[in-house]
This record gives sequence, structure tokens and C-alpha cells, in this order.
Amino acid sequence: MEGPTPVSALIHAATLVTAGVFLIIRCSIIFENSRSLFLVALVGSLTAFFASSVGLVQNDLKRVIAFSTCSQLGYMVFAAGLSHYSISFFHLSNHALFKALLFLSAGCIIHGVSDEQDMRKMGGLIKLFPTSYTMILIGSLALVGFPFLTGFYSKDAILEIAISKNNFVGNFSHFLGCSAAFCTSFYSFRLVFLTFINRSNTYKKFIDHAHDGPIRMVFPLLVLALGAIFAGFLTRDMFIGLVTSFFGNSIFNNSYNFNLIDSEFLPALIKNIPFVFTLLGALLSLFLINCFGISKTAIYNLKISKAYRTFYTFLTQK
Repeated sequence: MEGPTPVSALIHAATLVTAGVFLIIRCSIIFENSRSLFLVALVGSLTAFFASSVGLVQNDLKRVIAFSTCSQLGYMVFAAGLSHYSISFFHLSNHALFKALLFLSAGCIIHGVSDEQDMRKMGGLIKLFPTSYTMILIGSLALVGFPFLTGFYSKDAILEIAISKNNFVGNFSHFLGCSAAFCTSFYSFRLVFLTFINRSNTYKKFIDHAHDGPIRMVFPLLVLALGAIFAGFLTRDMFIGLVTSFFGNSIFNNSYNFNLIDSEFLPALIKNIPFVFTLLGALLSLFLINCFGISKTAIYNLKISKAYRTFYTFLTQK
């Protein structure tokens, strides 16, 4: 599924790779009356965690965003596996906004640095690409579920539904979902640090010709950025409200599968678990990638240790 950045934005955000999730949602009556829903939830939660863990060690700018797509698809699938197809569709539509924003912003960066895609050969681009940096930051914050951005409303709803199930599948999905949120936060901020914040590590001739995108490239980013900020808040009651009739008869649920009210009244401590995992992932990225408050010698010794190299090789080979 490799292709030009606009094509990547289309197939990863809204059409090709999400078609399977849409098929599960539309076939809800079949899944509800079968015994395979628990398997859907298990596969989805494992996918969310595995894909996000592989994304930790990717160095290609577009590949990091692509693996985050695989991880978010896992969230959608296990939400459907927990019999909440409306929340799965809500996350699908929200994901389309901030993932298209990330891919198109990455395209502006790649175009501006002479088609270089390796994040290790970037760095220090924040002054040269202020618009693209702002857009990638908005998209990344929405992706990790930063409070009150679009991704927050759907991702947290999925994890709250999982923990409120009070069974093995729900608890298993919630644990892997929170672990995936930790990994997502780590590689999202790793992308920001390596591309924009850290010291420049690119060729001088690339820097001399680096430029932000023209208005015809930036205008779609502005539209998507507005969606990544406001769409979740504006459409949450339409998609997943208790009395909404938006989906009509297109989604079928057995009567015993509704636990939206249970998730709504969970203790605040449990509701904030995903945000704590997200915050920890961002802090770990800050310490390891940006060497904030830690000596570079200590980081180097960690990275050449046998345990770290074994772990890195395992994830690199997927």
C-alpha cells in the first residue's frame, strides 16, 4: 500500500484499510447472533498493541504514521467485538480526519526536504516548517487522545466500554488498549522530536532549499486541523448518544450488550487511566529521544545493552 502521500492519506485515513472495519459494522446482525465476537475483540486488541509496538522503532516518517493506522484499526475492531459498533464507527470517522492531516503534513515535510523520509536525517525543522509543525502537532495530539481533541472522545469511549464490560475480554482489551495508548504517545512525540525539535542532522543543501508548503498544500491541512480539533466534540452525541437515532436500523445490537450507562458513570480514577498511560509515553519519549534531564552517556549505554538490542531487533523484524 505504498504510494504518493495524497494516496496514502486517502487509503489509510478513509477508504481502503478501513473497509474491513466498516464491513464488520454493517454485518453487526451476523456477529451479534454468532459466537465469534470475543474472537473479534481479542484480535482487535492484540492488533492495537502489536502495531503500536512495531511503530516504536520505525524511522521512516510515513511508516510511523502507517503503523499508527494499523493500531487504530485494532481499536475500531475490538470496539466492534465488544458490541459497540456505533463507537467503532465514531472512531473510524474521527481517525479519518487526524490521520489524513498527519499524512498530508508529512507530505509537506518530505516535499520541502528534497524527498527525504528518514526522521534520523531531519531535525531542527521547526523554524523552516512552522505551519507543517503546527499541523503535525495537532494531528499527533488528536491521535494520542489529548483531552478535548477529536481522538479523545472516541478512543476514551472505546476504553471505557472495555473496562465496564466486567469480564475477561473487556479487561484484556482495556489493558492492551492502554498499553497501545502508551506506545502511540511515545512514537508520536518521537516523530515530533526527531523531525522538528532535535538538533539538525540533514545535509546543508537540503536545508538551503527547504521550504514550507504553498497555500494550495496548506489549505486542506487547515480544514483537517479544524476537524481534528472540533469534530469529536460536535458529533459525539449524534454518533454515540444514548437516544440518538442516527444509525437507525443499519446497526443491530442484542439487548444485553448495552453498557454505555455503566461506562458513563465509571469512577474518574478509572476514566483517567488512558491519559496517564499517554502522559507516561510522552515523558519517556522526552527522556530517551530528547535526552531531557538524562546524560547522553547513560542513554548510549542503555541503547548498546544486550537487552535493549534484543528488544529493538524483535520489534524491527515485526
